[in-house]
Amino acid sequence: MTFIHENPDWPNFIWDDAILSPKLAALRYAQGRIIGRMQALGFAYRQEAGLVALTDEIVKSSAIEGEHLGAAEVRSSIARRLGLEVGGLVPANRDVDGIVEMMIDATQNYMEPLTQERLFGWHAALFPTGRSGMRRITVGAWRTEAAGAMQVVSGPIGREKVHFEAPTANRLDGEMSRFLNWYNTPVEPARIDPVLKAAIAHFWFVTIHPFEDGNGRIARAIADMALARADGAPERFYSMSAQIEVERNAYYNRLEAAQRREMDLTPWLEWFLDCLERAFDRAEMTLQSVLEKDQFWQGANYHALNERQRHVLTRMLDNWQGYLNTSKYAKLAKCSNDTALRDIRELLAAGLLIQNPGGGRSTSYRLAAVDEMD
Repeated sequence: MTFIHENPDWPNFIWDDAILSPKLAALRYAQGRIIGRMQALGFAYRQEAGLVALTDEIVKSSAIEGEHLGAAEVRSSIARRLGLEVGGLVPANRDVDGIVEMMIDATQNYMEPLTQERLFGWHAALFPTGRSGMRRITVGAWRTEAAGAMQVVSGPIGREKVHFEAPTANRLDGEMSRFLNWYNTPVEPARIDPVLKAAIAHFWFVTIHPFEDGNGRIARAIADMALARADGAPERFYSMSAQIEVERNAYYNRLEAAQRREMDLTPWLEWFLDCLERAFDRAEMTLQSVLEKDQFWQGANYHALNERQRHVLTRMLDNWQGYLNTSKYAKLAKCSNDTALRDIRELLAAGLLIQNPGGGRSTSYRLAAVDEMD
């Protein structure tokens, strides 16, 4: 069985521009639409949208590899590192802090060169204990010959199916030197679209598989870094990894199929562009939620709200489940039921809360939609 890195033409990739150009045009249109919507938000809400997207990216990139991180820990770690003032911060463990540190470096410092030392730092951040699970691994360095062949296999012992085998350890210095030189060399967009470069970088790095573990997460960080260059901004308003996690089977199937082809990457690039466009569609829904929150506060700020009212409204705008009643308000605002009822009546009069059908002990309230506000 011959893999793509064993081809004499490796890594002189080719692709069909006639197939990819229409997809790139549609992608750029969707990208412009998202950027336009972001510009309609205030600074604080642009920060919030970026925090949501980056949290999603980190949580889902780990989930693709079967590692489940707590979203609250990831969100808190990002907020602390970026100096964002958000509520509900919780402590984060070393594993969470490590992957957050890697992703922030990749996206915030996207114009800095990608170097061997930088990749070693990312890898060390991913594995702060020097172990992958119970197994000790080489950290902050390329895998060694002692680690054996780097294979992706499935099936019972004795009847394993080899899906992919990476280049041997003695090739890694040369392979990574060539990859990094290519990645850091500016290319005219007319020759390689920056988004295509992100897709190629992702595939190329995964094929080399230079580390004992963590290659998938680092490949996606490299792709995010390249996409930040394509966007010309460090803010992440969409999550490619969140969409890949939804399409995980197709993701692995496409990568495996590309390993067995000649140098034509068209099918992989086509899938990557389609997946990215679907990631933009997901981002539209997130941005719609943030935009509605921004519009709600624009209306609410016409009224003289006290701190209790602002606190409760903020909680209701943030993934609130169910309805509000007097006792819930009193608990959230740390006040008496009488004070809670007085606050609620003021919010009803301001058109910020709507009373649901029913009364008596079952009286409850919901937030007013933007088009219901006065």
